[in-house]
Amino acid sequence: MELNNFYSTSDSKFQFTRQQASKFAKNIAGDFNPIHDQDHKRFCVPGDLLFSLVLHHYGISEKMSVEFGGMVADQVALRFVESDSQQIQLRDDKEKIYLTVQRTGNTSKCTELINNLTQAYVGFSGQTFPHILVPLMKQHNMMINPDRPLVIYNSMLIDISDLDITNPTLELVNSTMDIDGKRGNVCLKFNFIENGNIVGTGEKNMVLSSLRDFEEDKITHLVESYDLRKNTVTE
Repeated sequence: MELNNFYSTSDSKFQFTRQQASKFAKNIAGDFNPIHDQDHKRFCVPGDLLFSLVLHHYGISEKMSVEFGGMVADQVALRFVESDSQQIQLRDDKEKIYLTVQRTGNTSKCTELINNLTQAYVGFSGQTFPHILVPLMKQHNMMINPDRPLVIYNSMLIDISDLDITNPTLELVNSTMDIDGKRGNVCLKFNFIENGNIVGTGEKNMVLSSLRDFEEDKITHLVESYDLRKNTVTE
């Protein structure tokens, strides 16, 4: 994957055009959330693109924790800040922190592994809606606002026991949602698999806002609209 196609650099800073970020969401992650459309009023850069940027610049460490601190708009200039060898942050010129990564253990900068793991992770991430979230919402009899669906990345963890791998896949292990008023906290746990063996684990945490009572017909319409966009939207 040529990640350079999805951002530009100037004076050691990174920024994303709407076209670049939207193309990554649709063509790489398979994520057709309207918030990544070029013309969306609340447009933001996919969190998976920010995480991919870190991997391609710093490599993959055995243990990595990621905290997302805010939504990145287009043309916001970001830079890497290393407070020590274990912490990396993405900040803007006003020192706002958009991403914090803590890492420990050995690190691999194998291009093949980084490309394949990135592709596997963002592909898995792009399947979150509707395949994982809709059954969770139905189970808890709660749903996101179908008129303004919003799912925000909160954090993620990666724990790889063996970096001597090249092409791991991701397999969902468990998915849960805890309800707190109109907020839903979703946790997806997964394994990294290579040659049939578990070589690592991970989890992704998301926040669903503006929850309301589950309505089957409205969710069905939302999924149908999403699938239609997926089949017709081009960037």
